Amino acid sequence: MTPFSFEWQWNIDYLLFMGLLYLALTIVGCGVGFALLKTVLQLFGFMRERHF
Repeated sequence: MTPFSFEWQWNIDYLLFMGLLYLALTIVGCGVGFALLKTVLQLFGFMRERHF
């Protein structure tokens, strides 16, 4: 059952679960996007990798 089904009823437990699910997906998506952006910048030479 998804929030887009017509049988869906917004209870507090569904709201909490879906909120935490979308929060986790947003955090993972931001991490993947940051890694992709950093990789593209390093490929084109705009950002050098630093080794300490």
